[in-house]
Amino acid sequence: MIYFDVTKAGGAGHRSGLMRVSARLAAGLRGVATEVRWPTWDRATLQADDWFLTAELFSEEERPGITAFLEQRVGRTAAIFHDAIPLKHPHITWPQSVARHPGYLKLLARFDRIWAVSEASREELRGFWRWLGLSKTPPVDVLALGADFDAVPRVTRRATPSSPSLLSVGILEPRKNQIFLLEVCEELWGEGLAFELHLVGRVNPHFGAPILRRIKALSRKNCGLHYHAAASDAAVTALYAKVRSSVVPTIAEGCGLPLLESLWMGVPCVCSDLPVLRENTAGGGCLPVALNDRAKWKAALRRVLTEDALQAILTAEATSRALPTWAGAAETVRGALPA
Repeated sequence: MIYFDVTKAGGAGHRSGLMRVSARLAAGLRGVATEVRWPTWDRATLQADDWFLTAELFSEEERPGITAFLEQRVGRTAAIFHDAIPLKHPHITWPQSVARHPGYLKLLARFDRIWAVSEASREELRGFWRWLGLSKTPPVDVLALGADFDAVPRVTRRATPSSPSLLSVGILEPRKNQIFLLEVCEELWGEGLAFELHLVGRVNPHFGAPILRRIKALSRKNCGLHYHAAASDAAVTALYAKVRSSVVPTIAEGCGLPLLESLWMGVPCVCSDLPVLRENTAGGGCLPVALNDRAKWKAALRRVLTEDALQAILTAEATSRALPTWAGAAETVRGALPA
C-alpha cells in the first residue's frame, strides 16, 4: 500500500507548481494509493511493507511528530524534492520558506528514497547533504514531471497565429522576473513593435504587490498588455492557442513546468538559459536567452514575434519532440514502490 500525502494539496485554493505535482501524481496513483492528511492520518495503519509518499514541503513545526515518525522506520518512506531555491535566493523567497528549508532538507535525509524533479535539483540536494557532512543519505533519482497541461490532448499540428502575442505564466514574484520582462517589452513597444503580452498568475502576498502596480501602470499606457489574475486552466489553454510563444524569464526553477506545458500545447518558448531549463530546452522548440541580458532578450522576442521562418522551425520542434507525461511519472513511482 502507498499512503500518499495530500495535506496541503487537498485544501489548496491555487495551482502552484508544487500543488500541480501533488494533484497530478495523486490522479496517476488513484487505485493503488490511499490519500492521507497530516495529522489526522492514523499512522498506526502503516505496515512494514507499506510506503508513505510525499511531494510536499514540511517541517517539525508545521507537522509535529514527523521527525519521530521518520526515526521509527515503521514502513518505508519516499519523497519528491523540488528545489533549494529558499537557500539560494533567500532575499526573494517567503521568509517562512527560508526558515523551513534547512530543516526540511535535513529531514529528507531520513527518507528511504527521494526523487528530484530535475538533475539540477538532485545535485542541489546532494550538495547540501555533503555540506552537512552526512554519512548516510538515501538514493536520489530524477523523476521527469509531466508536460501534459491539465490533461488536455497534446497539440501536434499548429498554424502560426495571425496576431503577434506572447504569454507568460507564473506567480507574480521577483523570482519569475516579470519586471524585467515588462521593461524589455516596454522598450519594444516604444520602438514601434505592435504585439500583445499576456501575464497569468496569482500575486505573491509577500513580494507581488510592486509587480502588480507596475503591470497596472504600464497597461494604462499600452493596450497590448493584459493581466489575467485568476485564469482557469481552460482560459490558459485558450491563451496558448492564440500566442506565438510563451516567455519564461525566470531567475531560478526546480524543473520549469511552464516551459514543458507550453511545448505540450505546441507553443515555442523563449526562456532564461539556466542549467535546470537546459535539461528540457535541448530537445527543441525553445529559444534560450542569457539571464537578464536586455539586448539579447529584446532581439529574441523580436525574432519570435516577426520571423515566420523561425516560428515555423520552433513550432515544428515543439509539436514533434518527445515529452514526459504524468502517466509516465506515476508509473515510475508505482514501479519503484512495490508492496
